[in-house]
Amino acid sequence: MADVYKAKDHRLNRNVAIKVLKPEFRGDAEFVSKFRVEAQAAAGLSHPNIVNVYDVGLEDGIYYIVMELVEGITLKEYIRSKGRLSVRETTGISLQIAAGLEAAHKSGIIHRDIKPQNIIISTDGTAKVADFGIARAASSDTINPSAMGSVHYSAPEQARGGYSDERSDIYSLGITMYEMLTGKVPFDGDSTVEVALKHLQEEIISPRQYLPDLPRAIEQIILKSTEKSPDRRYQNMTELIRDLKESLVEPNGNFVARSSDMAKGETHLYTREELDEINRRTASMSSSGTQGAQDAQEIYGKEKGYPPEDDGDYFDGDDKMPSDEDDPYYDELEDEPENGSTKKREGGKRRHVGAAAILSVLAALLVGITILYLILHTYGLLSGQPSQEGESESALVIDLPGDSVQVPDIRGMEENKAQEVLKGLKLGYRYLGEAASSDYPEGTVMSQSEEPGQKVLVNSTIGYKISTGPDEALTVPDLEGKTRKEAEAALSSMGLQVSVDNTRYSDTVDEGRVITTNPGSGSAVHEGDTVTLYISQGQDTMSVKVPDVTGKYKDEAVTMLTNYGLYVYVTTEPSDTVEQGLVISQDLKPGSSVQTGSAITIIVSAGPEDQPQVVIDPEQAQTQKQTSPVGDMTGQATQQTSTKWVCNAQLNAPDSFTGGSVRITLEQNGIETTVYEGTGDFPYILNVQGADGVGTGTAYVYTLDDNGNVLTKTTYDNIDFNQVDG
Repeated sequence: MADVYKAKDHRLNRNVAIKVLKPEFRGDAEFVSKFRVEAQAAAGLSHPNIVNVYDVGLEDGIYYIVMELVEGITLKEYIRSKGRLSVRETTGISLQIAAGLEAAHKSGIIHRDIKPQNIIISTDGTAKVADFGIARAASSDTINPSAMGSVHYSAPEQARGGYSDERSDIYSLGITMYEMLTGKVPFDGDSTVEVALKHLQEEIISPRQYLPDLPRAIEQIILKSTEKSPDRRYQNMTELIRDLKESLVEPNGNFVARSSDMAKGETHLYTREELDEINRRTASMSSSGTQGAQDAQEIYGKEKGYPPEDDGDYFDGDDKMPSDEDDPYYDELEDEPENGSTKKREGGKRRHVGAAAILSVLAALLVGITILYLILHTYGLLSGQPSQEGESESALVIDLPGDSVQVPDIRGMEENKAQEVLKGLKLGYRYLGEAASSDYPEGTVMSQSEEPGQKVLVNSTIGYKISTGPDEALTVPDLEGKTRKEAEAALSSMGLQVSVDNTRYSDTVDEGRVITTNPGSGSAVHEGDTVTLYISQGQDTMSVKVPDVTGKYKDEAVTMLTNYGLYVYVTTEPSDTVEQGLVISQDLKPGSSVQTGSAITIIVSAGPEDQPQVVIDPEQAQTQKQTSPVGDMTGQATQQTSTKWVCNAQLNAPDSFTGGSVRITLEQNGIETTVYEGTGDFPYILNVQGADGVGTGTAYVYTLDDNGNVLTKTTYDNIDFNQVDG
């Protein structure tokens, strides 16, 4: 649907990603609408676990979205590369995804297409939710027949007819967790219809059948998230996050509350209220696929107007709600003949029974139409292209009877005026809150849930947000080393929201204190934005399996090993068979189990022995006859010692750093050596070997312009080096 390009924002000196709608889709109203929905849905969200949208626009017929550039791979690619993920890694990634979706849900946005292909894992291990292409503003009981995402991850209610709310995202996240742990999806088949029917009819196989040692808590969390009935799942992301965090503390605990299954064949007695609710939902599905006026009155009450179906008389809070005395059947049912005959009462009952039967038939007919559409669509009898592996399947679109109108553009209007315009078109409205905007004056509509010009059914609900005017920027304070309570108080006093991540370990920051924040200290944020606190869990002494990094480029190998919690030492040696910059060998056997914090040495190819060596920093070439290998401060690439002096320090982003190229150096004994040069990605883990017997050093971070010239210099004093066995 779109191409994504890496670009440079010269005004803010940062790299960005630009998503451009492909030329062949620019004339297709459906694709353009989907593209606009993605931009509108994501643009209002700001969270460390959501890919941020900076700008959207249309220029010379080209639709584009300017987004945060995330260096990394999709979760789908990550799962394929590893086969399956560990329980701990799955839990950590799931917590991040859930945190991002929680923020979206609180902003009234349902993603509706959660799958590993739409989750990006950055090089620092952060999971970010992307692609809000079929997201919509949430409203109570909203039914949208075109709301189906990728069939392997779609909730049963989406496969049935497009009904979706935040519990649909929870179902999709549960399927994603299942795939992370087992390496496979629970339901698969030869066609999308077959997979959709399995979601509707078949019980999910417990992941414990593939992983006998799977902790009970994680198994129960997945099974509860993937219940067929939305009412039996977690009702919101906050509940799911709570249990995921609890599973880290008590992996085999019995704290996941699940509804017990009804015994097979047992008759269930429904209350009158339950029957009324079933009939109401059935009538809503069979008529127009949207909420009727009765639902709107229940939801909005006297606060918001909502048009009834046809008579043009709007309920404004002063009208009398209908009572039994207003019902034409009331007298017929209650007034009995003097002789005690109940003939009329029975006739009234038959009318109600007949109405329920008609509604049931209509509901069954709608389900039949949906299944027929799926079959025709699968075998190409309807328009649409078959989906490719890894891409979103075509959305299910069913044209239901009813008059439609074009959604007006109410942005920039005052609230009262916007409501009048919507009423005039027989559209309902819903207030979605307030937000800062530099584009629309205070008190006017700044965004709406449906794109202007899009066709919707009469009586549909249009949500809107009111602008509070431009928002003044705030600066994130330096909270490193503060207690969680101190940090939360500091951020809350600034009007910022606080998210806490308790999944990281640190050898330098005491347990319970802040390691770093996202955005980092000095970053510009606005009131109401969310700042994530990464709280230290102390030193990590758990064992890890050593990955195989032979044949990988040095920087990739160092990043991978560091993420596993290992100290990495780099040496170089000539090689006629291994390309320069690739890892020749490693001293810890791949697949072996070692304690977190163990040291590993990798040997990187310097190319053929007679090949001249490349010097990164020209100034050092004048003072050093021989260049030290990156990450090795000894000045002798092949020197072997019985002990090594190493550091494992974290460098946070320099003040006012917003992205771009950097050079990181380390100074010991008056010699400054470059250890990294490239795109700045903070916090940066400085994990290098230093000079023998030298216990401290000084690190410098230089920000660079496009030509490699130094713009700023930041000093990090007192970098500690410790002696470890070689």
